[in-house]
Amino acid sequence: MTTITPDSQSSHSPRTNALKVAEIPSWVVAAIDDEMDNLTLVTKVLSFNGAVVHTAVNGELGLELIRRVHPTLILLDLSMPVMDGWALIATLRADPTFQKTPVIALTAHAMVGDKERILAGGFDGYISKPFRITTFLGEIMRCLGQSAQQA
Repeated sequence: MTTITPDSQSSHSPRTNALKVAEIPSWVVAAIDDEMDNLTLVTKVLSFNGAVVHTAVNGELGLELIRRVHPTLILLDLSMPVMDGWALIATLRADPTFQKTPVIALTAHAMVGDKERILAGGFDGYISKPFRITTFLGEIMRCLGQSAQQA
């Protein structure tokens, strides 16, 4: 696991377009959240299943990370310091390199209408926190499957 902080660096990784459960070991995931407990949990679940996970603690560092590792999947919190998830998703969707990279909101925003607003904002999926470890991968696959059907 690489955690991007203001003084750290990350290596480049190849990008994969098709995301399927059987291909989890080929995934390069960028998890961006200001809560270390969430980053630890996401990293442990995905790494256990073979994915390479890189983390960042805010959107600005997340953007730097994404540009370095070209992830196959991005898990993004909405409420963070420096640059929030809304600003980061807008930046990614405006960049031809990352327009089609799947981005799933991993957020505590769980009020009526939040999911629809998040999906309309450019996200490919929505997983509310706290999430269950036992269903986390299934939730990711569900989000990716819904996104593929809408495309």
